[in-house]
Amino acid sequence: MDCKHFGTCGSCAIFELSYEQELADKKERVLDLLAPFGVKDLEVFSASEANYRARSEFKIWHDDNGANYAMGRLDKQGAVNITECPKVIEPIEKRMKPLLEAINNSVEVLKRRIFAVEFLATTTDECLITMIYHRKLDEVWEQEARELEKVLNAKIMGRSRKQKVVLTDEFVREKLFIDGQDYLYNYYESGFTQPNPAVNIQMIEWAIKQAKKVKGGDFLESYCGLGNFTIPLSKYFNRVLATEISKRSIYSAKENCILNNVSNIEFIRLASEEMTQALNKEREFQRLREVDLDSYNFSTVLVDPPRSGLDMATIELISQIDNIIYISCNPETLARDLGELTKTHKIDDTAIYDQFPHTHHVESGVFLVKNS
Repeated sequence: MDCKHFGTCGSCAIFELSYEQELADKKERVLDLLAPFGVKDLEVFSASEANYRARSEFKIWHDDNGANYAMGRLDKQGAVNITECPKVIEPIEKRMKPLLEAINNSVEVLKRRIFAVEFLATTTDECLITMIYHRKLDEVWEQEARELEKVLNAKIMGRSRKQKVVLTDEFVREKLFIDGQDYLYNYYESGFTQPNPAVNIQMIEWAIKQAKKVKGGDFLESYCGLGNFTIPLSKYFNRVLATEISKRSIYSAKENCILNNVSNIEFIRLASEEMTQALNKEREFQRLREVDLDSYNFSTVLVDPPRSGLDMATIELISQIDNIIYISCNPETLARDLGELTKTHKIDDTAIYDQFPHTHHVESGVFLVKNS
C-alpha cells in the first residue's frame, strides 16, 4: 500500500518495511512468546495491504478552507489533515470525497459543529455513515441528510450529546462466504464488528478446522459478540451456549441466528465471570431461569477475550473442557494464560491473523486438547 500520509498519520505505525518483512516480524514475535510451550511454527494468514478495513472513524478538522478529514499524528503531537486513506475498503473510499464535498457545500446545516464521521461498510457495498456533532440536530439537518443519503447511496445517522437520529437503519447487512456457505450478519453502528472482512473469514474457517477434529458434543463460547464465530461453528455441534455482556451484541446475535436459520444456539447476556459463577453453581441468575445448564455436555469452548486476557476463574473453568479454541488480540496475555492452560492441555494448532497491516497489532489463535 502506498499512502501520501505515511510517516505523519498515526493510523499506520509501520510504513518503511516491506509487507513480507512486517509479516515475518509479527510471526517471529508471536513464536518467541509461544516457544516456551513447544510451539516451533504457526500458520500465517495475511491480509490485503490496501482496502482491507470495513470500519473507520475520522476527525473533522475545520480551517480557512473548510472541513477536512483528520487523524492523530504519529508523533502524538495533535492531528494531521488527510486527503486519502487507502486502507479502507472500496465502499468507504468511494464515498469519502463526495461526503466531504457535501459537508463543505452545505449552507452550514451539515457543516456546523461537526467533529467526526464514522463509516461502517460491507463487502456487498452497503455503507452506514454516522455524522457526529457538538450541537442538537433538527428537522433541517434531517432533510438535508436524507438528500445526502440518495446522493451517496448510503445510510446516514446523526449523533450529538444525548441524541441519535436514525434516518433509514442503524445497521448494514454483510454476507460472508465461509467454509462453502453464505452467512448473513447485521452489523450495528454501536456494536463491535471484526474490521477486516477477508481475515475475519480466515479466522472463522481456522476455528471450523479445529471444530471438525472434535466431531460433536456441545459448544460453549464466551465473549461471543454478535455471533461472528458462534453461528458458523454451530453446525458442527449438538447444542451451543454463548455468552456476551453487551445487550446490543446479544440482540444482534439473536437476530443473526434468525437470518441464518440457526436454532441450536442459546445466547445469554452474562459476563465471562458470571458465566463461570453460573456453571460452577456459585450464583443463580434470573437470565438463566429457563436454561438447564446441567443438560449441556461441553466438548469444546471458544474464548475471544479483550486485550487483558482471561481471568483465573474462567481459566479454571475452561480447563475442565476437553478442547479449547483461544482467539487472542494480545499475544502477551495469550502467552500468560497459556502458562496456566498448558498445565491441563497441550497445544495442537496455532495461527496468526494480520487484521491490521502497517500496525504492530496481530491476532492469534491456539487450539488446545486436554492431556490424556
